[in-house]
Amino acid sequence: MTFFRNVGVAVGWGALLAGPSVALAQTPPKSVGVIEMRLTEVPRIVTVPGRASANSRASIRPQVSGLVTEILYQPGTALSEGDPMFRIDPTTYEANLTDAQANLDSARAAVAAAQSNYNRLNQLRSSASVSEAQIETARTELEQAQASELAAGAALRLAEAQLAWTTITSPIDGMASVAHVSVGDLVTASQTDMMATVTQLDPINVDVYGPSVGVLSVLEDIEAGRLTIADEIHASLTLETGREYQATGELVAPGYEVSTTTGSIATRFRFDNPDRRLLPGMFVRARINVGVAKAFLVSQSAATRDRIGQLSAFVVEDGKAVRRDLTEQGTYQNNWIVTDGLADGDLLVVDGLTGLAPGADVRTVPVAFDANGVPRPVEPDAPADAADTDPASDTGAAE
Repeated sequence: MTFFRNVGVAVGWGALLAGPSVALAQTPPKSVGVIEMRLTEVPRIVTVPGRASANSRASIRPQVSGLVTEILYQPGTALSEGDPMFRIDPTTYEANLTDAQANLDSARAAVAAAQSNYNRLNQLRSSASVSEAQIETARTELEQAQASELAAGAALRLAEAQLAWTTITSPIDGMASVAHVSVGDLVTASQTDMMATVTQLDPINVDVYGPSVGVLSVLEDIEAGRLTIADEIHASLTLETGREYQATGELVAPGYEVSTTTGSIATRFRFDNPDRRLLPGMFVRARINVGVAKAFLVSQSAATRDRIGQLSAFVVEDGKAVRRDLTEQGTYQNNWIVTDGLADGDLLVVDGLTGLAPGADVRTVPVAFDANGVPRPVEPDAPADAADTDPASDTGAAE
C-alpha cells in the first residue's frame, strides 16, 4: 500500500514539474507578416540643406556728382531694365554739353581752313613761290586741326553721356529697394554708399550644401556599378513651412571646392520664381535626383536604429527571426534605400514586430501594403514582395 502511495506521489510531482515545459512546447510560433525582397532600380534622392540667393543684384550708385532732384520709382515695385530711378540736377552737365558742342564746331572750322590752305599750297607746288617747307607746315597744321576735332568730338560724347547719367536707370529687371537718399541730398560720382538696390528674383538661385563624404560615396557607387547617373540632374524644394515648392530646379554649377569650416560642397540650382515666393537668404531643403541605384526598398516602419545609429530589421531564416544590420543610402517615399544587408529572396518582417526577439520561432504570412499603407495578407498564389508595397505609405501595425 505504501508502495502505491509513493508511486502516486512521485507521478504527481513529476506531472507538476513537467507541466510548464509541456505548456511551453505547446506554444505556437508567432505569426509575422513578411515581404520577399527583390533588388530593384530606385531613384537615388539626396536630401541636403540649401539657401536661396539672388540671380542678379545691382547696387545703384551715381556716375556723376550733384544734388538729387527727383526719386522716380516706388520702392518694392518691379522695374525693367532702363526704367528711371533718380534724377540729378543737370544744369552743370547741360552747360558742359553746350561748351563741348561749341568746341567741336570750332575744331571743325579749323579743319576746314587748314584743309583749304593745304590744298591751295599743294596746287602751287610747281611754282617757285611755294617751298616744300610751306607745304609740310600746312600738312602739319591740317593734321593738328583734325586731331583737335577728334578730341572735341570725344569731349562732346562724354558731355552727352554725363548729361544722360543725371537720370539714373535700373541696369537689370528686378525689385527695387527703398531709396537710401532723399531729394536734396548731394551725391558724388563713384561713391561707396548705395542709393538703392535692384534684385532679380525670377529666376532665383538656390545653393545647396552636401558633405564631401556624400560626394565620394556617390562616385564610389558609380564606379561599382550600383548607381547610374542621370543625364540631367534636377532638384525639388521644401520650404521652411514644410510646403513643397512647385517648380523644379536645373543644375547651374556643380561644386568643385570643399569648405574648410563645414566640410561641405556648394552646388547651385536655378528655379523659376514667378510668384516671388523664394526670397534671397531663405533656407530650404533640397531633394536632388542623382540617378538610379540598384537597391532594396525597406519600409521605414520595418526597420529601427540603435543608440549608435545602426539601422537593422528582422528577416526570417529557417523559421526563426534573425536581426540584420543594414546599410542605407537615403530614403525614397517613406522607404529606406538599402544597399547592403539583404539579398534577393530574403523574407523581411514588416508586420508583427511587437515583442519580436532574435531567435524566436515564427510563422510567416505573406502580406502586401494596401492603399492606406496597412499590411494585409495576400492569397497564396499572389506575389508578396517589395514590388507590392506602396512606397508612399508603408506604416503598418502588428496584427
